[in-house]
Amino acid sequence: MSRTCQVCGRGTKSSQSRSHSNIATKRTQKINVQSKNVDGQSVKVCAKCIKTAIKNGKNIKEMM
Repeated sequence: MSRTCQVCGRGTKSSQSRSHSNIATKRTQKINVQSKNVDGQSVKVCAKCIKTAIKNGKNIKEMM
């Protein structure tokens, strides 16, 4: 399962964890992807897009 939003295209980002001694180790930051049904099909949408759709009074289908 790929962690990319099908509406805006956002995906995982790479970042660094910092220890107390400031040693950097690589890690990934994953977005909050949820599956929503749009016209009977399952669509992977990030929480940011869902929030924006509710705020603007739009459907996810209109944002695609």
